[in-house]
Amino acid sequence: MSEETFTANIGGCDPSDCATCSSNCSSAGKGSIPRVPNPTIKLTLEDNTVLECAVLTTFPVEDFGEFIALVPLDKDGKSTSGETYLFRYAEDEEGNPVVTNIEREDEYMAAAESFHEFIANLPSEQDMEEK
Repeated sequence: MSEETFTANIGGCDPSDCATCSSNCSSAGKGSIPRVPNPTIKLTLEDNTVLECAVLTTFPVEDFGEFIALVPLDKDGKSTSGETYLFRYAEDEEGNPVVTNIEREDEYMAAAESFHEFIANLPSEQDMEEK
């Protein structure tokens, strides 16, 4: 598999989508993608199709760098598959996101483990209501 770089355009979802969104934008940490309600990235794939994805978070992985977790959206802007995609994440000289494939298995496993830890440490809905 060759190195593949996707073009990415960050935008915001419609605020009416918040009720069905599983992302917790307000609790995201420093160093993450700019926090706008329900940010999305449009990935231009090898066959020139465009896949819109909701940004869950960016996160560092020791010894490997920065990664991004994305949820693919259907034509109605909803996530119905339950899938989460992990990619390498960086920014170009202008601060635009650059998303690339994870090529090595050890790198992918480290990113997946770090992402699972992130999910496990998110506050529950009950915790959020208590605040």
